[in-house]
Amino acid sequence: MKTLPVIFAESAILDLEEIRDYYREQQVPEVGERFLREIMALIEQLSMYPDRGRIVPEFNQPAIRGLIHPPFRIIYRRTTKQIAIVRAWRSERLIKIP
Repeated sequence: MKTLPVIFAESAILDLEEIRDYYREQQVPEVGERFLREIMALIEQLSMYPDRGRIVPEFNQPAIRGLIHPPFRIIYRRTTKQIAIVRAWRSERLIKIP
């Protein structure tokens, strides 16, 4: 089975850093580290199963998909050559379409 490389947009890296920082500020850094490990494990699976996530309703395009890991939502764009992680944020936030 062919695997696709996974890359991270700067916005996704900043989101992950914000998750870690938030839980540090709340004085529970272990919770943030656990969430990051779990999120990264989900992302790693996308390499082999790129269509695992559901189509993001705000875009309704098969290439833009999302995974839910409560309370977070991981948004990614799938092409034939790679998976690009675009955002990782709290699942109740809606994506604003320009």
